[in-house]
Order: sequence, then C-alpha cells, then structure tokens
Amino acid sequence: MSQTPAWNDADLAGNPHEAADKARRVEHMFACIARSYDLNNRVHSLWRDQAWRRAAVRMTRPTPEDVVLDVACGTGDLSLAFSQAGVQRVLGVDFTVDMLKVAKTKTSDASPVHYAAGDAMNLPLADASADIASIAFGIRNVTSPARALGEFFRVLRPGGRLVVLEFSLPCNALCRWAYLFYFNHILPRTATLIARDRSGAYRYLPRSVNTFLSREQLVGMMQTAGFVNIAARPLTFGIAVAYVGEKPR
Repeated sequence: MSQTPAWNDADLAGNPHEAADKARRVEHMFACIARSYDLNNRVHSLWRDQAWRRAAVRMTRPTPEDVVLDVACGTGDLSLAFSQAGVQRVLGVDFTVDMLKVAKTKTSDASPVHYAAGDAMNLPLADASADIASIAFGIRNVTSPARALGEFFRVLRPGGRLVVLEFSLPCNALCRWAYLFYFNHILPRTATLIARDRSGAYRYLPRSVNTFLSREQLVGMMQTAGFVNIAARPLTFGIAVAYVGEKPR
C-alpha cells in the first residue's frame, strides 16, 4: 500500500469532517494501517478497547436467534465479540478491503461471522433483515452520519437494537486535561511509529474526535433517524461512549 499522505497539516488545521473527499482519504488511511491496527488499539487504549466492545455487545441484549450487522467492522473485533455472545449470525461490513483481509484471518470456515465490502451509507441488506446493528469507532469516519443512521434504521427489524461505540472526551476537568495531552501529543507520535505510517492516520484521529458531534448532537441525530429508548453510557471516564437505541415495534 502506497504511503502517500491521506491527511497533511493543512487538511487537519480545519475540520476534517468537511473535506469533500473524506471517504477517499479515510479508506486510504485505513488501508495503510490495517496490519498494525489491532496492536495500536490495544497499546493506546491500555488494553481497554476489547472491554469497550464487550460492554457494547451486552447493551444490545443479544440472543441466540439474533442476526447482527456490524458496520465499519474493520479488523472484526466487534463482530467476533458478538459471535462469542452466542448470536446466530454476524455480517461484518467495511469499505476498506485491506481491513477485511485482516478480519478474515481471525475466523474459521465454521464461524458464524462473515464479511463483505460495503458502505455504511448504502448498506447491502434488505429492509428489516437484522436484529442488531453496530458500529464501533466508525460513525465519525462516515461522510454523512445522519444518512448512515437512517440506513441502520432501515435494515433493522421492528424492535431491533442499535449500538454506536465512539470516542468522546472525559467530563471531569482534570481527566480531560490529562487525556487531551496524551491524545493530542503522545498517541499520534507513538502510534505512527508502531504503524510506520505516513498517511497521517494518527494525526487525523484526535482531530476527528475533537471536531465531531457532541454526545447530545449524536443522540439527537439518532432520534431524528427514528430510534427510541436511547441511552448514552460513558466508558472509562468517558473516553468512549456507547450509544444504544431501538427501532419501534
């Protein structure tokens, strides 16, 4: 994979979510970091990322009959967490082929987890065909989060559950200061070294979180899409938040 920059200093001086070619840039940067993605997730979350995913799974109340759609599945960690919870079937969808290649190495032919290339804003599923929809650390990377939430609503059956796991900022002032110092100044350097990345992925990461929707705005967007019984649960001092909602019966 060519290591040409997806994001440079000029791009990140403003709001990266407003880039007209954001989708192309996001796909390119994830292709560049796919092989080191899991290692960086573990190291820079202090091994909390898997616990966040397990918490997100529990919040959807999975059953053995459930069909799960995991959008922006990346290397498949959340898809696998749903599988381990005993659901019937999981379809992981991502538009970066290199990430899917890594995900597929983690599953056997007998696994209930399957993967397909696809776009969160135009999902390759029929209406009302899934019981649970999920997206972990991906809604921020979608060109139009509102359109993606509308697609999640469309493919869920009545009574279906959605969980959105995304980075946030701690509410406590001291925790927030310490986290922002780490997130803005340390993580971009160490993650870039681990990934040997030249795409700018780990400089985009903090900038994309700091300029993304607030918790209240994301909850409001879920309401506008039609979801009800919405809750936002902070995880690890609010570094991550799991948003859950239901499609009315």
